[in-house]
Amino acid sequence: MLEYGVYSLTERLANPFTKNILTFKERIDQLVEYGVYADKKGIHVFGLGEHHRLDYAVSSPQMVLAAIAAKTSKIKLTALTSLLNTTDPVRLYEDFATLDLLSAGRSELTIGRGAFVEAFPLFGYNERDYDELFAEHLQLLNKLNHTSIVTWKGRHRSSLNNAEIAPRAMQKNIPISIGVGGTLESAERAANYKCGLTVVMIGGIVKKYKRLVDTYRKHYEGEHPFVSIAGHTFIRETEEELEKEFYPYYATYWEHLTKQGIGGAMGVARSDLEFVTSKESTLIVGTPKQIIEKIQYQKSLFQHQRFYAQVDFGGQSTESVKKTIDLLTEEVMPYV
Repeated sequence: MLEYGVYSLTERLANPFTKNILTFKERIDQLVEYGVYADKKGIHVFGLGEHHRLDYAVSSPQMVLAAIAAKTSKIKLTALTSLLNTTDPVRLYEDFATLDLLSAGRSELTIGRGAFVEAFPLFGYNERDYDELFAEHLQLLNKLNHTSIVTWKGRHRSSLNNAEIAPRAMQKNIPISIGVGGTLESAERAANYKCGLTVVMIGGIVKKYKRLVDTYRKHYEGEHPFVSIAGHTFIRETEEELEKEFYPYYATYWEHLTKQGIGGAMGVARSDLEFVTSKESTLIVGTPKQIIEKIQYQKSLFQHQRFYAQVDFGGQSTESVKKTIDLLTEEVMPYV
């Protein structure tokens, strides 16, 4: 059975129709509302991104997820993603173990590198150690997740000698996945550490991401490799609605990234709707019938266990995001 998740990277952008930008308080309240609504609608997982910038609302997903945990009963809760390079693994494990206890065993960890680099000087790390930090922190995090008393020595963090790691999660081990966008080395690393693989499709055609999944499965030794596929998701009942609404939101989102130096040409115009709604496009945009075809096509390629929908982007209103969630849960999930 395919699990369904929804998530937000928590950016604070002007709504292209109203020009309104939410305050930090309004945005975080909105995100909590999304999590509660997703639980009510039968979504299996809810995720929030981590950023340390004024144009994003959430720097500590685990705190916002804890607020959602108190108001929900079934939905799993994860960061998507926690920035492992610049996060102390002990603090990260203890935070999510606490979330796990508060949610009665519903926390997960999705870790990644992130697109921005301002967290390195913010937390006293050197950007030149980008790869080495991730590898070392992952090694320690994996050990913390399996052992309550830890002895460990690394290069970038003080050593641990019979350190007691508390509290312990309600689950025996918190499920950990690694978010990847394109590097085969990251997929191989996820396999070597027995982590799940979360493939974030950020453009082009779906088939180009198959190499990541194939590499992960090739190197995964043992049972139960876990693959998630994530992408921008926007669902409407008619193509007329899609043409009118999707492009302004996506253009706002992409213009923001480009201004930060990580975007580039958007590659999507109003006239591209036929490709955007086709099964080959990584954008999960279309009518319910088209979304069903897209997910079935991706399932045939990746044989993944979870689909993540980035439903919140481009300064959308609460009503716009909920409309996508409604159509996903009512018109798509029952038929895939």
